[in-house]
Amino acid sequence: MARRLSTGIDVLDRELGGGVPAGTVVAYEAPPASQGELLLYELTRPRPTLYLTTDRTEQAVRDAFEATNAPTGDPQFGYIPGADSLENARRAFRSVPEESTVVIDPADALERADRGRYENFLNELGNHMRNVGGVAVLHCLDTDHEGPLRGTTEHMVDVVFQLQVEENSGEVETTLTVPKFRGGSALDAPIKLNLRERVQVDTSRDIA
Repeated sequence: MARRLSTGIDVLDRELGGGVPAGTVVAYEAPPASQGELLLYELTRPRPTLYLTTDRTEQAVRDAFEATNAPTGDPQFGYIPGADSLENARRAFRSVPEESTVVIDPADALERADRGRYENFLNELGNHMRNVGGVAVLHCLDTDHEGPLRGTTEHMVDVVFQLQVEENSGEVETTLTVPKFRGGSALDAPIKLNLRERVQVDTSRDIA
């Protein structure tokens, strides 16, 4: 069995049997109008991280990290311009050292590329993560206007995290599901989360 790497989120590591296998590429799907970025911030905690932003500036993301109360690491930030974003992202992730995390936030800009080029990019990203024993996380915005290559992303990555937010009786309920886990076991039930200031289990309701 491949060595497991911590996600930086204790409850998720526990449910996944210690984390995700080294060399894993994760698609993290979350609504844009949610506190889902907290999970991204905490993913930077266990290892050196390269945090690539495709829309906000490096300074805006750095400011968000400094303002959050969530436990984070000390990532390096990089901006991926929209023009030829695949090649720019490829050059960036090739420089990461052993046992690193790469975050691409969001990956939607990459999904607007030519299918063949995008598939080659995902294959190269997966190969590099396996070579360095790291983890890559693609932040995929869950909207009604997803690009035509979202299915390609879900098919080619190793693990899919899905954050869902619902409002019931005036209360916001946030759950995380893991429907796909190549090389491991998908979760049987969603994890109920509290995402006020950091990622925590929601203990205000019945928790299995």
